[in-house]
Amino acid sequence: MPEIEVRPAQLGEIPVLISLEHYGKSDYVWQMERLVEETQLSVTFREVRLPRSVKVEYPYSMESLPDRLRQQTILLAAVLKGDIVGYVGVEERVGTRTAWVAHLAVAAHCRREGIASALLLAAQGWASRRGLRRMILETHSKNAPAIRMALKLGFEFSGYNDQYYANQDIALFFSSMLR
Repeated sequence: MPEIEVRPAQLGEIPVLISLEHYGKSDYVWQMERLVEETQLSVTFREVRLPRSVKVEYPYSMESLPDRLRQQTILLAAVLKGDIVGYVGVEERVGTRTAWVAHLAVAAHCRREGIASALLLAAQGWASRRGLRRMILETHSKNAPAIRMALKLGFEFSGYNDQYYANQDIALFFSSMLR
């Protein structure tokens, strides 16, 4: 893993953050199967290889992103050799003592180097110090790299919301208990 610094982002750095690539690609999808019977509802997900890679669009419009980032409780930036190469935006939900990760992006040329993991671990540390008990990470069902990273970091699948995003994609939720 490269030597990166994770630090709070400044509001003036938001243009740099939104200039990062906010899309990815995936060769897999978590396919949902739902079975509804009179006394039972069953939902399962299984990872399925796609016939070709798909582009995973960022779920929020780039026009609304600056305002969304300003509303985060904390915004952490990953800095590599003086350049911002990633960020995570976390919202504190006081009533449930939960940290909600809604924004996570890493420059395309720096992916698969542990930067997103470092950002999430730093966010977990921040949330723990605030006395929060759980962190929730949301992602597209098509974002296999994010799903694998969440599972690698000990997050557990904790639910889904069908047609959650504006493009009607399924959102998957992963949670981690904080110490």
